Amino acid sequence: MEARDVTQLLVAASGGDAKAAEALLPVVYDDLRRRAQAMMRREGGGHTLQATALVHEAYMRLIQQDRVDWQGRAHFFAIAAQIMRRILVDHARGRLRAKRGGGQAKVSLDEGLPLTTERDADVVALDDALQRLATLDPRQAQIVEMRFFGGLTVEEVALALGVSKRTVEAEWTLIKAWMRRELSPDAD
Repeated sequence: MEARDVTQLLVAASGGDAKAAEALLPVVYDDLRRRAQAMMRREGGGHTLQATALVHEAYMRLIQQDRVDWQGRAHFFAIAAQIMRRILVDHARGRLRAKRGGGQAKVSLDEGLPLTTERDADVVALDDALQRLATLDPRQAQIVEMRFFGGLTVEEVALALGVSKRTVEAEWTLIKAWMRRELSPDAD
């Protein structure tokens, strides 16, 4: 199916067309599931949220978006990354509340941005850092969200943001350095 057809399905589904929403799921499901599985691998074993549940929850939220002017497939997956991030962060915060606290742990940031064994605290620490980054540079926060939580490639991020691949690569390098500093145990 062409990207233009996906966009038409997205617009119709967000307008309340149940048939379009039903037709859209098989088209995007495999990509969403692959991205969710990658996220869940970073979360580690013993996580109470499964990739399938993450995909279904994210998809339900995605098709309920009625204020989005869908620009195409890349835009859809960028929004999916935001929603999956929110789901994972909400889940982690809930688990930390249930444990009556839990300090924030250091998050290791290399190219894949894997999390340490204190997964829930790591997700919360990363989310807090992303919120700080968003106040400084919203586009850079979007890049982290799309790359880390959405599993988008540099090319997909560039397309979603309407910038060059080189711009995303340069900003990704800066972002990783900033995030390392923010998430280091010596940070203020």
